[in-house]
Amino acid sequence: MNRIEVQLNGERREIDDGLTVAGLLGGLGVPEAVAIVEINGEVVPKSRYNEEPVAAGDFIEIVRFMGGG
Repeated sequence: MNRIEVQLNGERREIDDGLTVAGLLGGLGVPEAVAIVEINGEVVPKSRYNEEPVAAGDFIEIVRFMGGG
C-alpha cells in the first residue's frame, strides 16, 4: 500500500493512503467514541468518520477525551 504524509497533532507522520478518519483512529488505537477530529480546521462529524477520507498534506488534530473522577 502507498504511504502519504500528513501533519498529525503538529507532527509529520506517514500513514497508509486511502484511510478514512475511522481507519486512522483505529490504526492509532483511539476509540471513535472519545475522539474529536479536525481536518484542515474543520471538525469532522462523528457520523462521517467511516466515509471522510484522509489525504496527503492534511493537517489533522485529534482530541481524545479522558475519563476521570
